[in-house]
Amino acid sequence: MSEFTIPSTMRAFVLHGHGDFDVLKFHDDWPTPEPGPGQVLVQVRACGLNNTDVNTRTGWYSKGVTEGTTGGAYEGASDDDGGWDGGIDFPRIQGGDVAGQVIAVGKGADAGLIGKRCLVDTIIRDWDDPTNLYKCDYLGSACDGGFADFMVIDHRNICPIDCNWTDAELATVAIAYSTAENMLNRAGVDESDTVLVPGASGGVGSALIQLANRRGAKTIAMASEAKHEDVAKLNPTAILPRQSDDLKAALKAAIGSDIVSVIADIVGGAQFPVLLECLQRGGRYTCSGAIAGPIVDLDLRTMYLNDLTFFGNTIFQPKVFPSLVKYIEAGEIVPMLAASYPLEELHDAQRAFIEKKHTGNIVVTHG
Repeated sequence: MSEFTIPSTMRAFVLHGHGDFDVLKFHDDWPTPEPGPGQVLVQVRACGLNNTDVNTRTGWYSKGVTEGTTGGAYEGASDDDGGWDGGIDFPRIQGGDVAGQVIAVGKGADAGLIGKRCLVDTIIRDWDDPTNLYKCDYLGSACDGGFADFMVIDHRNICPIDCNWTDAELATVAIAYSTAENMLNRAGVDESDTVLVPGASGGVGSALIQLANRRGAKTIAMASEAKHEDVAKLNPTAILPRQSDDLKAALKAAIGSDIVSVIADIVGGAQFPVLLECLQRGGRYTCSGAIAGPIVDLDLRTMYLNDLTFFGNTIFQPKVFPSLVKYIEAGEIVPMLAASYPLEELHDAQRAFIEKKHTGNIVVTHG
């Protein structure tokens, strides 16, 4: 055990049901968890915000909801399927983008982790069958996450890290970068590809640009023009407006071709059929979000006549997270921290996140 004196209670933002901000409540006397067998206790230093937090709070994952992410309560949401993988037990502490330090271990856990600065792998696995999709769940949904001063997790979810990034910068990584890396892995992106990224200014979008660049691919970022200066820091091959009157013409002007081999999309919505028209024959569409709306128009002829392949992405392979740690330690990717807020101001942080005026990601810190 560590010499650190672990308090019996802690600060925590706790989700008490689906709805608006009133169901997400701050507590300064929430019981501090104790690590069970095989678990470690993490002192959370910072935790990033993500669409999953908002979507779970509002019940957006429910099939009764058909509109885009708004951040408010949805009339059609159901408690039975309001979580990302169905129902969710309340109360729940959300937050899957954790940067912190291991301060104690339970029986059978690796005591060598005590004192280690770490990122926390966001996928909860059956470690006897770690790639079985039916046995995987999500930190902050299936179990309590990082919007609290302390959390417990299986010791195999801990990824020690040695780098000069701040805690707030590290808290931008877990979900956004692992989602992006998984999307690129599934689509088999390499140096021969040209990748179009709608929503390139967000946490996942900015990670997609960096990670696709790292593979040697050409990257085409789509973002609102007010964010082009920030997106340019990621060195995409070209930057296009968030929406174009003629996307194929805009691509032709930017890169000399009106088609791409891969679309990496987290936006969805009305632009979906326009995007598909820009995929080359045999192209790949890889998706892990639908912030502009989950219900899209699909002409099946576009798909089958052009031999397109679609990839849905949520659960990533165990190798993804250690790979990200290596990229950070090698200086191959950079953080995109848009803003940080104290934990007590999570409501304000989430409102800023929902407005989508930022580039990169927003985090709360636990100083």
